[in-house]
Amino acid sequence: MLKFFRDIFKTKVGAGIAIAVLVLIALAFTSGDVANTGGFGGIAGGDRVAMVGGERIDTATLQQAATNAVERRRQEDPSASMQTFLATGGLEQVLNDLISRLAVAVFGRENGLVASDRLIDSEIAQIPSFRGPDGNFSQDVFRQALAQQGISEALVRDDLEQGLIARQVLLPASFGAKMPRSLAQRYATLLRETRRGSIAVLPSLAFVEQKEPTAKQISDYYARNRNDFIRPERRTIRYATFGADVIANVPAPTESEIAFRYRNNAQQYAARERRRVTQVIFPTEAAARAIIAEVRGGKTLETAAQQKGLAATSLELMTKAEFSDEYSPQAANAVFGAQRGALAGPARSPLGWQVMRVEEIDRQEARSLADVRDELAEEIASEKRRVALTETLEAIEDAFDSGESLADVARTYNLELETTGPLLSDGSVYESADGTAPEAVAPVLANAFSMEAQEPQVAETERGTRFIIYDVSDIAESAAAPLAEIRQDVRSAYILDRASQAAKAAAEKVQAAVKKGTPFAEALSAVGKRLPPPQQVSMTRPELARMQQNNQEVPRPLALMFNMAAGTVKVQPAPNDQGWFVVSLREIEPGKVADDDPMIDGARGELGQVLATEYTDALGRAIRAQVGVERNSDGIRAVREALGGSGAGN
Repeated sequence: MLKFFRDIFKTKVGAGIAIAVLVLIALAFTSGDVANTGGFGGIAGGDRVAMVGGERIDTATLQQAATNAVERRRQEDPSASMQTFLATGGLEQVLNDLISRLAVAVFGRENGLVASDRLIDSEIAQIPSFRGPDGNFSQDVFRQALAQQGISEALVRDDLEQGLIARQVLLPASFGAKMPRSLAQRYATLLRETRRGSIAVLPSLAFVEQKEPTAKQISDYYARNRNDFIRPERRTIRYATFGADVIANVPAPTESEIAFRYRNNAQQYAARERRRVTQVIFPTEAAARAIIAEVRGGKTLETAAQQKGLAATSLELMTKAEFSDEYSPQAANAVFGAQRGALAGPARSPLGWQVMRVEEIDRQEARSLADVRDELAEEIASEKRRVALTETLEAIEDAFDSGESLADVARTYNLELETTGPLLSDGSVYESADGTAPEAVAPVLANAFSMEAQEPQVAETERGTRFIIYDVSDIAESAAAPLAEIRQDVRSAYILDRASQAAKAAAEKVQAAVKKGTPFAEALSAVGKRLPPPQQVSMTRPELARMQQNNQEVPRPLALMFNMAAGTVKVQPAPNDQGWFVVSLREIEPGKVADDDPMIDGARGELGQVLATEYTDALGRAIRAQVGVERNSDGIRAVREALGGSGAGN
């Protein structure tokens, strides 16, 4: 039930963002967000965007951080673009985060706080993307990852150092924060309150003007709202798929090749016998013989060994020679002289006295060249096909490297080129309700969105069997669509926007009238439009909490009603300019919470976390004020223009 409070205070980020910096690098590498933007050199407009306590934040650092943020957004929303990011204040938020983090680090160093090299090493070792095949940290993987992204180890270590210092500075401020019980009890009553009021909707369509907009009105509206008409990046891919069938005239295995293969692997085809055993090793012969007696008396080898504090071990299949080399000739003779299921031993070996039970006997008769000829012929033929296929792939790569086009290579190998529609980075077809990238293209789609146009490549799509040659034939950058192409869409948006403004004006008149005591229905009627009647609402806070816990969408006016004071009237826009709501809250009936109700302790704990965030937020503001922050508007503007072009906005 306390989810309500968590939702209310989610917007209180403040210095809490600085605490999260410790995992920033790990998250960036794990999700592939550290993009290579061509190095960390300065850009036009100055080489810094801010000075924090005498330390600088370079333009390249801000540019890199903004690029990472956009890439993370694209993982959730493939249509996200740098232009939208810039237009919605994303660059400013990223810069604020960088300033907050560096300010805390500067303050910490000035007051003797450090993050040792050993501690930084420990943090790096915990980043999953730097682990090798064995699951442990790999220095080679670490260096390769940094090299691929064009990032220096010094930069990574500096980032982690700042985060570790920030943790030392900010966490103590929040530790042990508690909310007074009396205040927690007051808030707990909110969880059981009931709210009663009225909600009216004024649809924009009821206020649509009949007059056709002029060309200038449409053009001016488009100029003011270009960011509302940004198209995501689209790429068109040309491709052709192929398999081993592209290889012609692979020579068949010769008799001499088959005979040579047989001679080189003669031991594999000779008669042999292998045995698998379960064994127990004892320190003395007497102990081993005692166990054999117990087994013959009815116990299993495993049970008898366990009662003596020993464990039975299952071995792999081995030949007599292998068993002799691993243990002793005596043990090998004992095992290979026993029947399946029988005990062998005790036999002396370097480890002690062995008692063994024969679990499996695998005998193979000798096989002549005639017996295995067909098998060897297919094996050699398969190897020749693989070699020929590898040589073909290398030849294709060499052709691309030497400047041959995708069409040239397709003609050489008699492959039919196909072309996709304009694809988004998630594989969907632009402006298609259900269109998706062809199945053959899906494995290379991510790489296709990092390639330059007209740079063909070859890739494997099914391990060892299917391959693809492809290039990006067309790249439509993310940008606002030309007005000529979307004039009708802009016209509709303009008409709806005008209607929404009229609906807003009418909603504000209703709000003013209701505030003066006019009945809700009468105030709506005075608008002079055919409007739905107001809805009467009576709802408890627990009912609202259940909707949130069940991931049900809470209507916006209903959520507003639970954040208003009794006796007030507010207006609220509907999504996408669809209309306006007028919300009137007549009455709040407080819930009843006993002094010993466990809900109070729960509320106290939750609110204590909120109080801790407030403490760290206040400390962060004080630290920034003390160390001093100076922003370089020229540098910030240069980064903005480098990321989105001079038309991205200021």
